[in-house]
Amino acid sequence: MQLELHRAMTGERKIALAYEMSMFGRELNRARLRQEHPEWTEAEIARELLRLAFFPQPLPAGLTAGVTPGLK
Repeated sequence: MQLELHRAMTGERKIALAYEMSMFGRELNRARLRQEHPEWTEAEIARELLRLAFFPQPLPAGLTAGVTPGLK
């Protein structure tokens, strides 16, 4: 049934659904980071979300210079 529903969707609706799912995942990550690091500012949380999205592995030791304390 799910496959039939997906096939019936327009391309526009498929893109909108992917966007909604992506935003939901980001909000889940944001909530997790707030819980794990209550001392972090919104800017630190936003930076970590970007790091997780584009470089999910911890940064190599040589690239941590200038990184906000607590973020790796």
